[in-house]
Amino acid sequence: MDKKNERFTGIVSECHSCILNQARSAALFAELTKKQTNRILDFAAGELERAKTTPLLVQHIVRNISDAIIKELGESGDFDIYSQVKKRSNILALSYAEKFQKKIDRSKSPFEMSLQIAAAGNIIDFGAKSHGSLDLDKELRILNRIPFARYDIDPFKEALNGASTLLYICDNCGEIVFDMPFIKELQKRYPDIEITAAFRDKPIINDAVLRDAEEIGFNKLVRIVSSGSIYPGTILPETTKEFQRLFHSADVILSKGQGNFETLLPRADKKLFFLLRIKCEYMAAMSGLEKDNLVLFQGNRTFKKKWHDTGNISV
Repeated sequence: MDKKNERFTGIVSECHSCILNQARSAALFAELTKKQTNRILDFAAGELERAKTTPLLVQHIVRNISDAIIKELGESGDFDIYSQVKKRSNILALSYAEKFQKKIDRSKSPFEMSLQIAAAGNIIDFGAKSHGSLDLDKELRILNRIPFARYDIDPFKEALNGASTLLYICDNCGEIVFDMPFIKELQKRYPDIEITAAFRDKPIINDAVLRDAEEIGFNKLVRIVSSGSIYPGTILPETTKEFQRLFHSADVILSKGQGNFETLLPRADKKLFFLLRIKCEYMAAMSGLEKDNLVLFQGNRTFKKKWHDTGNISV
C-alpha cells in the first residue's frame, strides 16, 4: 500500500459475513468437498482475524481466499474458478444485447439510455450474491428500468466535452457486454476522445480479464489493457506502471462496479466518475442511497458520510 496516501483502519464488522458468504460461494463454484470447504471457511475467518492487526483490505482477503481454493484444487495460480459461469454470463448477456441496442436506438436520449444499461449491467456480480441466488435472466429483463439514486450526468458531460482521453475501468463478465453499446455512444458523441478499457490481470470471482473481453470482441471496439490488478477492485499501487500512467494522464476516468468504487474512492478527484449499482446494506447506509439503485458519482463530491468514517480505507 501507499503509506503516504492511505492508512490502515481495519475492516468493518459489517463486511465480515459478506466475506464468509463469498468464500462459501466460491467453494461451491469450485466444487470443493465439505472438508475442503470447512478449511476454506476457517482460513477466511483467520484472515479476518489477521486483518485486525495487519493492513489488509477486503480485496486482499478475497484474493487470498481464492488462492487458498486454487491450492485445494491443486491447480496453477491463474486457474479460473468462475470460468464456466463467466462464459454463461457473457452468452446470456449477448442474447439480450440486440434488444437493448434497439432500446438505445429508439430512445430520444440514446447516450443516457446506454449509460443506464451499462450501469444496470453491474448487477451481474456473483461476488455480491450467494451461490445460486442470482437470477440473471430475471435481472436482464428489467435492466433498463432500474432508477438512478445519484446522477452526476452534467459534470460527466462537461468533463467529456474538454477531454481527449478516457480510461474506462471494467468490472464483471456479462456486465462488459452492456459496456460496449455505451462505449459506442461515447464514440459517436465524442469522436475525438481516445478510449482505453482496462481489465483485471488475473481471474478473481467473475471479474473480466483480457481473454474474456476478447471473446466478446471488446478489443475490436477500443484498445484494451490489463490493469495488473489481481483483486476484485483496483488497488492503484499494486497495478502495472502502464496502468498507473494511464490513470494519472487520463482526462476522464469512468470506473465500473463496487470493488473499483471501494478501492479508488480515496484517490478520486473531479476527473473520476463511478458507475455502479449499490449492492449491500452497508454501502447503502454509508452513502445514504437506497440499495439496488444506480449511481453515477463524481469523485470530488461527497456522500452522506465521509469515506474515512467507514473503517475501510482513509485518506
